[in-house]
Amino acid sequence: MAREYVGDILIVDDTPNNLRFLSTTLSEQGYKVRSVTDGLMALTVAQAAKPDLILLDIMMPNIDGYEVCQRLKANSQTSDIPVIFLSALDEVIDKVKAFSVGGVDYITKPFQLEEVLARIQTHLSLREAQKEISQLNTELEQRVRQRTAQLEQEIAERLQVQERLLHLALHDVLTGLPNRTWFMKRLEQLLQQVNQQTNYHFAVLFLDCDRFQSVNDSLGHLVGDQLLVSLARRIELCLRPGTMLCRLGGDEFAILLQDIANAGNASKIADNILHELATPFQIGDYQVFTNVSIGIVMGSNIYKQPEHILRDADTAMYRAKAKGKACYQMFEQTMHSRALHNFQLESDLRQALERNEFEAYYQPIVTLETNQISSFEALVRWNQPDKGFIIPNKFIPIAEETGLIIAIDMFILRQACQQLRNWQDEGLADKSLTMNVNLSVKHFMSFNLLDYIDNVLQETRLDGSSLRLEITESDIMENAEFAGKIIEKLRERNIQLSIDDFGTGYSSLSYLHRLPIDHLKIDRSFVMRIGKNGKNTEIIKAIIALAKSLGMCTIAEGVETQEQLEQIRSLKCEFCQGYLFSKPVDAEAARNLLITGF
Repeated sequence: MAREYVGDILIVDDTPNNLRFLSTTLSEQGYKVRSVTDGLMALTVAQAAKPDLILLDIMMPNIDGYEVCQRLKANSQTSDIPVIFLSALDEVIDKVKAFSVGGVDYITKPFQLEEVLARIQTHLSLREAQKEISQLNTELEQRVRQRTAQLEQEIAERLQVQERLLHLALHDVLTGLPNRTWFMKRLEQLLQQVNQQTNYHFAVLFLDCDRFQSVNDSLGHLVGDQLLVSLARRIELCLRPGTMLCRLGGDEFAILLQDIANAGNASKIADNILHELATPFQIGDYQVFTNVSIGIVMGSNIYKQPEHILRDADTAMYRAKAKGKACYQMFEQTMHSRALHNFQLESDLRQALERNEFEAYYQPIVTLETNQISSFEALVRWNQPDKGFIIPNKFIPIAEETGLIIAIDMFILRQACQQLRNWQDEGLADKSLTMNVNLSVKHFMSFNLLDYIDNVLQETRLDGSSLRLEITESDIMENAEFAGKIIEKLRERNIQLSIDDFGTGYSSLSYLHRLPIDHLKIDRSFVMRIGKNGKNTEIIKAIIALAKSLGMCTIAEGVETQEQLEQIRSLKCEFCQGYLFSKPVDAEAARNLLITGF
């Protein structure tokens, strides 16, 4: 790949696989690369051998990426080094914080290599341009002192160069639209105007493309770039002259509606945009369908910082996506309250991980033929000192969104594997008893999942055949190809696989047939409604027949009554679990179940 400027890059990441991948890739691109694994070392290296650019992870030991960036900006020797955050955290508040501490860009993991290379080159080119401006100023001052006769001509040259460089600094290269920097400067000016004129109104529309990633993945980034350009041109058709449309980055756009009468004007423009984008795009030989989700915020004097307006517009946009995409949502203050609640919950979750407040509870899975415990499912419980036990439904969704679910799952995996090994050492469990552990889809985007599992099995001296990982049906099908590769690697370690909540999502049976799955877990919603009249019996019978045809066993979840048990047994389901046998219990109670049975 040809570049205008090759620079010195410092990579800061505590994950060795990430470091190796990025270091190797960037070195092959001709960059000079240094890498460190913690923030304190990064500060030392940055001051000793000043790099041109820093790629900085957020979640690290000792000090996190936010503090590293703050310290860099507070040091006069390192304050001008541009910092690009690379993080699995994808909440808008994380992005806002990254920019507020001095970051110039934010790339969400899992990242696309082409995007990382393009953004690196953009910021290196901008840094080089800034150096060029400084050098030109110095040279011009020298010329003025030496040759005053050419002063006017040289000033004109400098102004032309500065104008060109300023245009590059404030515009998106791909679409030619104003970029985030220009947008935020104009937004700050409008906030000042609103605070001075009570009758002045404006609105911000935050637009995010729906299913854009699938275009990149299936048709390639060239088609994706052409789609973004075509998308921008169509949106412009819906705007009156002088309205600012900018590209914030990636597939995100923003519109600044100045001097409007009320929220109805903003809604009307959003409707026009959605209608305009409903027609497919012709990109070369491809007909591409895409639309946008739009969040709308009305500017008012309650806002003091432009970042807060963009934050609330982004929050409303995500609500529009949750409503079904290709629609718009006006921001309401309750959304911000909910976001603050989630932010506090995220903070509490991080502290809970540091303080080991999570605990594995165990629910037995019973073999129907013998009425014996065949395995335990390890389920996470959060025992918060000042609030007691918090049910998973209250914190798992936030853990999923923030990526903290990875650390929680791995904590429970280690605890559960150690517990099974303890029972084996006591003679309470033989090799046939397995431990079921849930695995989030987030793990399929992690570079070190397999390494972590290998380390846990080695440290606990547990054989891979004693471990069964449960993955939800929707998680597999949304990431089918990549999930298949990970699953194959897991089976090489003799680790069993189970599809959780089967029947509630959509499975490609042809793909399911190719995966080495051992068990299908029939979702509790079918079992609970099996009823006296045989409701859902045919669905359960079909799932069991499907599993048998694929060489898999079935586990019925949520068995709570003797009647349900008898019907499940009559359908030849091999295993079941539910309150009829036992609720999830702590390790000591589970040990007693192994001793006494049912």
